[in-house]
Amino acid sequence: MGSSEARAREGSAARDRGFVTAEAAVVLPVLVAFTMALVWALLAAAALIQCVDAARAGARAAARQEPPGTVTETARQAAPSGARISVRREGDLVHVRVQAETPGPDALALDLTQEATALAEETVGAVR
Repeated sequence: MGSSEARAREGSAARDRGFVTAEAAVVLPVLVAFTMALVWALLAAAALIQCVDAARAGARAAARQEPPGTVTETARQAAPSGARISVRREGDLVHVRVQAETPGPDALALDLTQEATALAEETVGAVR
């Protein structure tokens, strides 16, 4: 190998180091943003699952003819913090609705709503 070829390779290696730095400066913030989005999505999914569990627990308690305060407290224990819980009855059915917002920045807030319905126990097996 000649000395001119060695100098040409050294020069291109020195220029490539600058490109690697620039690429890293662009890629790292993108990777951080992507990771944060994944974490937010996981937190949102966990909050949605908590809403489903809370609505089901509240509907079961309401179907057993528990007092309204007990039904609300049962649902609140399983719900995400700050959730709004409503209980209503339509004929033989009880409906429990749990509404909560996703954790995280307000710009990414979603309103999570889940409802569960159960047949009131006093109507099970009743002859009409």
